[in-house]
Amino acid sequence: MESDDPRLRRLKFRAWHRGTREADYTIGCYFDRFHRDWSEHELAWFEALLGEEDADILGWALGTLAPPERFAGPMMARMQRLDYVRI
Repeated sequence: MESDDPRLRRLKFRAWHRGTREADYTIGCYFDRFHRDWSEHELAWFEALLGEEDADILGWALGTLAPPERFAGPMMARMQRLDYVRI
């Protein structure tokens, strides 16, 4: 079910329209799977993440790059599990 909240609709759009299929699935599926449980702080973290380059986000998610301190922590650890991706 789609949200009526403009912020969540905007985040979903940005998560699923990254420019590469790999980023779309990684970031979009992450949003779809977990956003309902996020606090305001976690939503702000995700909004900030969406401002980063896809190559960096994918590197952090795959563990080939260390995430910057501002993105390190439980949200990134959850993203790195990649068990939420559904193709």
